[in-house]
Amino acid sequence: MASDQGETAETAVLAAGEAAALALRHGSRPGPRSAGAEVIRTDVLDCGARLVTETMADVRSATVGVWVGTGSRDEDEGRAGASHFLEHLLFKGTPTWKAAEIAEAVDEVGGDMNAYTTKEYTAFYIRLLSENLPLGLDVLGAIMTDPALDPADVDAERQVILDEILMHADEPADLASEQCAAALFPGHPLGREVLGVPASVRALDATEIRRFFDAHYRTANMVVAAAGDVDHDQLAGEVDRRFGSRNGGQAPSRTPPDGPVRTRVVTRRPTEQAHLVVGLRAFGRHAEERWPLAVLNHVLGGGMSSRLFQEIRERRGLAYAVWSERSHFDEVGALNVGVGTAPEHAHEVLGLVHDEIDRLGENGISARELAVAKGHLRAETLLSLEDSGARMSRVGSSLLLHGRVLEVSELIDRVEAVTLEDVASVAAKLAAEPRTVSVVGPFEAADFPE
Repeated sequence: MASDQGETAETAVLAAGEAAALALRHGSRPGPRSAGAEVIRTDVLDCGARLVTETMADVRSATVGVWVGTGSRDEDEGRAGASHFLEHLLFKGTPTWKAAEIAEAVDEVGGDMNAYTTKEYTAFYIRLLSENLPLGLDVLGAIMTDPALDPADVDAERQVILDEILMHADEPADLASEQCAAALFPGHPLGREVLGVPASVRALDATEIRRFFDAHYRTANMVVAAAGDVDHDQLAGEVDRRFGSRNGGQAPSRTPPDGPVRTRVVTRRPTEQAHLVVGLRAFGRHAEERWPLAVLNHVLGGGMSSRLFQEIRERRGLAYAVWSERSHFDEVGALNVGVGTAPEHAHEVLGLVHDEIDRLGENGISARELAVAKGHLRAETLLSLEDSGARMSRVGSSLLLHGRVLEVSELIDRVEAVTLEDVASVAAKLAAEPRTVSVVGPFEAADFPE
């Protein structure tokens, strides 16, 4: 599975992208949590990995994940797609544990395992009953430290990934989003598709993938995260024992994009709908502006009450789906608006999107819109963190990408502190940014002059 999302779980309020013993006590349940007991704990382990845990009262499950601080932006052009390729291959087993045996062992205990790749990290996780957490640690420890990376598996999985690339190319909405990213960050790895391109995927062999693994899959570039019915101290010892052989390494060095955006990109396809994406560069994940941007995004196109949804779909009936979303990377981000509409309405809809961005830049939002957005983001955050998997994701990605984990209450406080003036300032900055228009449909480039 691949994902382009640059959202972080520390900013779960910005996206919809938050004490028991590992069952080493044979399934015994934890006693009541004492007053003042830590719920979220972090450590740097002897093996070099960072560990973060969040204990959850009254649950019998646990989710454990390994977050590797390398994604598609950390590949050179000739190895584009290496992170995603490696993600697929790690579940192919180890020299002593075949892929089918791993799958059978996890199935037998009702567990769920998966992985995904983004532009800045790769995540692997297993969710199961806490009594079976040692099995989950065994699986993750084995595949993350001693994968087989057999040449026959590489060749077989290569075809799977080539088919995945073709599948995405057959989805015009996906293509419109992907070519928008390429135009926002031209010539930069952030503009490349996570999957890579056919030529680079065909060129990757077992030796090259092993070299990529050895360089990036080291404990200094990893966060191990767990949430649910877990005990931090016991987990620390178990992770040290399983991951010690991969010590060393470092986070990859990165260069920010500095070239100008491309303002128009049109791909002709004989589709029934025109698929439009309007994108502009925004703020990175460390910028304070990301909090008012969350509010602005909801007002623009992030919900059913948003301006674009109400105007384009509800009042005018010009589209079935219209949306806006943010992506936050290390030093830069993006705000995108997408819509699918009948080709004869494409220019009208595009004009409405531009007009709304301009209107927000000139006038900001209303007090009522601010209240609705804050209420939505608060509830969305709380509702998204009701299982151990969501909480593991929040604490793991937060520690990897931000170096710390905010309590949920602090996340909500940051959104509650956003003012009308904050949103107006962010809206004015974004409205002045050059805009990329990405179109997939029955058009020529000349139909959308710059």
